[in-house]
Amino acid sequence: MTDARSIEFLGTLRRGVGTRIEVETRIGPLRTTDIMEFTEWVEPSAMGVSHQGLFTGTGRFTLEPEPPGTRFTWTERLRFPWYLGGPAGAWVARPLLAWVWRRNLRSLAGRFSSR
Repeated sequence: MTDARSIEFLGTLRRGVGTRIEVETRIGPLRTTDIMEFTEWVEPSAMGVSHQGLFTGTGRFTLEPEPPGTRFTWTERLRFPWYLGGPAGAWVARPLLAWVWRRNLRSLAGRFSSR
């Protein structure tokens, strides 16, 4: 995640359901701290998180065999707080978030394309 500036574990868990992390995120001048708790952890095929910071919601990564490689799927369902416009704020921010997530996916793909 190219927008993540730091990731810190909260508590003693480092893997599995219940692991909590604090992620400082920065997009240009905008900054937020996201608390995430892993709600699903199925090695090596799926990870799910609950977002518990300023923006709440869920996220999920999955890996599925798809010849000639693997399909990576990333879904996010985020809710904006009322004071940032709620659903209307989310609609306005959608193009920026889509750009950030596409950039993150390109970065991830770049890590595997040379292998």
